[in-house]
Amino acid sequence: MPNILQLKKRDGRTNKLKNVGTIEIKNQTTDTADLYFYGDIVSESWLSEWYEDDMCPKDVVKFLEQLEGVSTINVYINSGGGSVFAGLAIGHKLEQYPAQIIGHTDGIAASIAGVLLMFCDKVIMPSNAMLMMHKPLSSCVGNADAMRKEAEILDQCQKVILGVYMKKAKEGITEEIITEMINKETWLTGEEMQEYFDIELSESLQTAASCESDYFDKYSNTPKNLRQEQTPVTIDIDALAARLAEKLAGTFSEKNNGNLTPNQTQPETPEDNTELEKLKAAILEDLDLI
Repeated sequence: MPNILQLKKRDGRTNKLKNVGTIEIKNQTTDTADLYFYGDIVSESWLSEWYEDDMCPKDVVKFLEQLEGVSTINVYINSGGGSVFAGLAIGHKLEQYPAQIIGHTDGIAASIAGVLLMFCDKVIMPSNAMLMMHKPLSSCVGNADAMRKEAEILDQCQKVILGVYMKKAKEGITEEIITEMINKETWLTGEEMQEYFDIELSESLQTAASCESDYFDKYSNTPKNLRQEQTPVTIDIDALAARLAEKLAGTFSEKNNGNLTPNQTQPETPEDNTELEKLKAAILEDLDLI
């Protein structure tokens, strides 16, 4: 049976964990294993929703430790990117494992997902699949010293990423060429990738390359068909206020054995005031307005 690891990420706005994809592990035969990265590459996994350490790399390490006599691992990727350090850790572990690692792009390998693909001994891409390379991104809060330190870390990350891409670069493709592509955020089809890297083309995907990711809106040159279009939401404030008043009136009327009239929605005791505020907060939270 496949082992499916649910990838989770904390939403910066609501501070709640949400599902952003899966890592699926399969053993097909005694000498071949399949590993699927479908979704954003993050540090948290189903093993623990609350720890900040790189759980996904640890999950992959545990998977590799349980393999016996496997000569080939197929890595299937359809991901918009994610954590640089998690992706690099996974890539290094796969690279060190004594088996042939074959990477497949099942749609999109963007950002660190594309770097992870380049760690594989052999890379197979459909002609209409996509890979994206760009300068690593980060967020930083602090003084000028903290900003400079963060910039140095990002520069070091880019050097590592460049080195990984150069392992697959064709003869005559220099670091300067790849660096320019990274600096300007370059999206390449499988057919275009073959011009720069030693990869094997396969038949085109039956459908256009696509996947869902929290990262597409953060990139500069994301194709329009991959951007998450936000549908405008119109709220009727008057109707909302009327429904809220009706809800509160019903709550306190029920508590006071029906002594409140439909127009009498205000509580008369401090305890009722506390309950009113709790109820209002719960309703607003359900509406995702706080």
